[in-house]
Amino acid sequence: MGARTPYIIWRHLLPNSASPLIVIAVFQVSIMVFSAAALSFLGLGVQDPTADWGTMMGAGRNFMYTAWWLITLPGIALAATILALNVLGQWLSDLRGGG
Repeated sequence: MGARTPYIIWRHLLPNSASPLIVIAVFQVSIMVFSAAALSFLGLGVQDPTADWGTMMGAGRNFMYTAWWLITLPGIALAATILALNVLGQWLSDLRGGG
């Protein structure tokens, strides 16, 4: 029809691929947050003077029976953050009409 490649990409390809790319990006951020916390929990990630949910839970695991909140509250905060990121990704997908 005579349309140039940049026009086709801008007009048809980008609008149809934006929603899945946004959702994948937000889900990947939540996976990275969880992975960083898991590595810090095992002692392989962020080290002690830096605050991290995994480090907090790792430090609190020795006191789990006497001070349960040291491991429970950072775990709840981590789960709530990951859930919020996943809901945000789904909401952005629905907003763009990605189904």
